[in-house]
Amino acid sequence: MEIEEKGLFLEVIAHIRTDFPAKFGIPRQSGLADTKAEIIFEQKYRNPDAFRGIEEFSHLWLIWGFSGIDGRVWSPTVRPPRLGGNRRVGVFASRSPFRPNPVGLSSVVLERTENRAGEGIVLHVRGADLMDQTPIYDIKPYLPYVDCHMDAAGGFAERRKEYGLKVEIPGRFLEQIPAEHREILVQILSQDPRPSYQNDPDRIYGMEYAGMEVKFCVRKGILKVCGVE
Repeated sequence: MEIEEKGLFLEVIAHIRTDFPAKFGIPRQSGLADTKAEIIFEQKYRNPDAFRGIEEFSHLWLIWGFSGIDGRVWSPTVRPPRLGGNRRVGVFASRSPFRPNPVGLSSVVLERTENRAGEGIVLHVRGADLMDQTPIYDIKPYLPYVDCHMDAAGGFAERRKEYGLKVEIPGRFLEQIPAEHREILVQILSQDPRPSYQNDPDRIYGMEYAGMEVKFCVRKGILKVCGVE
């Protein structure tokens, strides 16, 4: 007997509020920086009963949509940034946004819940790698006894996990960054926001974060902030 496969319709249940108005500079994976975010639910999903027991969990899985990929179609092979952008691997061996179904998965820390007037239950999370207003399709609790595999192999990503840059922020620019954002910004910059195929030491890059435009250059493994607006 043949079974006809039908497309699955995903309804947006919430949107996330983050300090990243654009894609450039967003951490490449969740948990790489202590970014702060809020998850605001759509009206029909604000029933407090839907959140009963959620505060017993320290971490959550977010299932979300790549909303900023500009309609590009998927490709069977992609060039992961951490491989320098010049080696191709299969799309199913990567976390590229250009997939048959542009769906993302992130593990975040649940810091607290808030019952906010006009918005219902708001989830305050840490470690998200999402652009501001990214649609959320579902939320599930992270279960350490089944979701954490200590003997798992990380493939090519494992060989690059220690990659990082030294970050220098001159005092005059550091003073322009609100104290609550300084450490997080250093974490983000140390992961090297640049596309891996760009390595021009004279190029000035600009990254939007928390209402600021942070300008920087990279020379000999050192990322130096050269402007904050």
